[in-house]
Amino acid sequence: MQDIWNKIKLNIKTSNSYTRLIYINLAVFIILKIMNLFDFLFLIDNNSDFTYDYLAVSSNIHSIIKKPWTLISYMFTHQDFFHLLFNLIWLHIGSKLFLLYFTDKQLISTYILGGLSGAFAYIVAFNIFPVFQSEPYIGSATIGASASILAIFIAIASYKPRYRINLIFLGHISIINIAISLVILDFILIPVGNAGGHIAHLGGALFGYFYIRKIKQGKDISIDFTNIIKKIINTFKSKKKIQKVYKRAKSDYEFNSEQAKKKEKIDKILEKIAKSGYESLNKEEKAMLFSASKR
Repeated sequence: MQDIWNKIKLNIKTSNSYTRLIYINLAVFIILKIMNLFDFLFLIDNNSDFTYDYLAVSSNIHSIIKKPWTLISYMFTHQDFFHLLFNLIWLHIGSKLFLLYFTDKQLISTYILGGLSGAFAYIVAFNIFPVFQSEPYIGSATIGASASILAIFIAIASYKPRYRINLIFLGHISIINIAISLVILDFILIPVGNAGGHIAHLGGALFGYFYIRKIKQGKDISIDFTNIIKKIINTFKSKKKIQKVYKRAKSDYEFNSEQAKKKEKIDKILEKIAKSGYESLNKEEKAMLFSASKR
């Protein structure tokens, strides 16, 4: 088990950005499932749902102000295995294509900013359109990496629209056609169910398209985003303050008394060496002898 864990840690350290994103999504999913298992085994009856109460992004602005981290956590959170599996497959496909032309940092930035754009679209829509003020949508919240993944896929499809990939049962299809199909599908499915999720997807897709538009104009948004993150991290880094400790000067009597005690201890150590050899000393005695020899 330890060997497997060491291999996983090594893989995380040496892997590229999208592999790490996959690991994070998997880790969050597994942790949530373990928590659910413990709730079941120990008959813990929670009136609240941890996932939707603390990790999902809410359409309620007051809730977001209280829990701002949910703007990030929601894009790494899944409850359904097939939702997770589907997202990770598309993350794998989209990221591999993306990294043919862009860097790891640009991929991470697109994932995060695409997710934030999806959350923004979801919040705005649920606070503007009358349909979302009705009873079924009050207190709504959403989770999933789909907005972030769609941002990556739409970005690469906008950058290299004629690039073709081979899909099972469908053959070779240009990625721009796949991207357009995904966007149209999200529009169509808004009234059918999971309206918040589909709107978030469209928010992520819009960012992916906007990001490439800026790239082609010579402006890389990801650089600004990376610089902002660095400034935030540097601001919150704990700086160790060096405190000056002022000690009262020792009197001649105190100094001579300490030296006499040290000499007495050294003499006993030397006697012990003479009787039983150096190896008979313990760590403390060896350290004291070594310290005295340096003076």
